Amino acid sequence: MQKAIFYPEMNLSELKKEYDQILARYQEFLQAGLQLDMSRGKPSPEQLDLASGMVDAVAHTDSFIVENGSDVRNYGNLDGIAEAKKLFSELLEVPVENVAVCGNSSVNLIYDQISQAMSHGICNSTPWQKLDQVKFLCPVPGYDRHFAICEYFGIEMIPVPLHDDGPDMELVKNLVESDESIKGIWCVPKYSNPTGITYSDAVVHAFASLKPKAEDFRIFWDYAYCVHDWYDERAKLLNIFTTCKQYGNEDLVYIFISTSKISLSGSGISAVAASDKNLADIKQRLQVQRLGFDRVNQLRHVRFFRNVEGIYAHMQKHRALMAPKFEIVFTFLDQELKSRGIIAYHKPKGGYFVSVNTLDGCAKRVYQLCKEAGVILTAPGATFPYGKDEKDANLRLAPSYPTPEELEKAMELFCLCVRLASLEKLLAAKGYSIKQESLSG
Repeated sequence: MQKAIFYPEMNLSELKKEYDQILARYQEFLQAGLQLDMSRGKPSPEQLDLASGMVDAVAHTDSFIVENGSDVRNYGNLDGIAEAKKLFSELLEVPVENVAVCGNSSVNLIYDQISQAMSHGICNSTPWQKLDQVKFLCPVPGYDRHFAICEYFGIEMIPVPLHDDGPDMELVKNLVESDESIKGIWCVPKYSNPTGITYSDAVVHAFASLKPKAEDFRIFWDYAYCVHDWYDERAKLLNIFTTCKQYGNEDLVYIFISTSKISLSGSGISAVAASDKNLADIKQRLQVQRLGFDRVNQLRHVRFFRNVEGIYAHMQKHRALMAPKFEIVFTFLDQELKSRGIIAYHKPKGGYFVSVNTLDGCAKRVYQLCKEAGVILTAPGATFPYGKDEKDANLRLAPSYPTPEELEKAMELFCLCVRLASLEKLLAAKGYSIKQESLSG
């Protein structure tokens, strides 16, 4: 393979020649009629098929009875059936009495917890809606749905840089321990959405030892990708629950988890793990909010997976589908873009996303070019509070849903678009302007 040319070192003539060649290839894609959506981390149909046997896991009248003798088709077990609580307890390595199993969505659990804090406070604290200011720390780039919840409730978001080992904990500590209006921080600690990084032991200890000025400050620990390891070298994450206990800070954290990207995305089960005090507060709300969650679905999951070993065995089937797709993304990024000096990215060992930083000022242009040629990406800025990426550089790739063949086409187009946007920027820096509207003509 011919060695890639490092774009920042090219002269004007070389840049113009390269641009014309890439433009010709891009215009071929404009005529190809691609229609691919890579904007969300949706499991592929093949991944969903892996759990198709779950539908019949509870199929006969006598199979609806659980260990305590109750019938899951009826009311009861507000915080989940014992078997499901045990399953999540083992998965999270948290005492079973500190786990509540709920509905199909951890995002819904998170939303409800914020709503509870707004209307009634946390553990008898002042309801947030009665305060002059409520702020959340937001490691960036981060998960757009977390930011959307804050924006919906009018919570002010403060961006915090996310490094290769986790958030900037010196900044987090200074802010949390000096500002009473800061009530929480969003965390996706393993295979973070979108960067794919995993928090180091030092970062977990720094979180667990925080001494917040606000008594109702909480860490929202979104453990979405706890078993989503696609390589033999698995990321290790220190147990935040036991670490907080070591520092006498067991009330500091809520841990949220679901099987959405393990079993069936629209029909999974979720859970929250928390201290005795926090869980009692949550259950008090649940007693008013609902009569119970879908216990049949909880039992269905228990019967299908049986135990934690069953979950890990199931995830090996996901790995067989996901790892090749990640390799396709890495190969294109390394050979077509990184080698040319026009992107930076972290290579995750699991999770659902790959986060790419283009040259500053190029992300929106790349998105536009991809869209015009039939590939939809996550909107630029979505991984930042209020949709504002000041550098206009971050783009999130979600490789799970397309087939490998579709993904190769999408990545080829993505790389062309990044090269075009980068060349436009570099040419402009040398005084040569491209009429961008001419690309589709």
